[in-house]
Amino acid sequence: MFYSSEAEATRAFIRDKLKLPCSDVGDGWLIFDLPEADLGVHPIDNDRKTAAGTHDLSFYCDRIKDTVAELKARGVSFKNEIEDHGYGFVTYFTMP
Repeated sequence: MFYSSEAEATRAFIRDKLKLPCSDVGDGWLIFDLPEADLGVHPIDNDRKTAAGTHDLSFYCDRIKDTVAELKARGVSFKNEIEDHGYGFVTYFTMP
């Protein structure tokens, strides 16, 4: 669950930009279906200035460059370029 000061905009972003399937359970309250997921707990990363309580949600894809280009075409803004983290290629986008 995300808590947002812009809940309606965040819901629209996830529905329209990320294209995650959802159900409206009433009054515009959208519940999103997520793909298969994994959960990891990592120590604080001082080099990245990652604070305790920071959350990253990861999505897997087969062709990250194509996926990023498609999301950019939908208006998604990315915080950085694609980086090789050793275990895979990573980038971050922002949500309202």
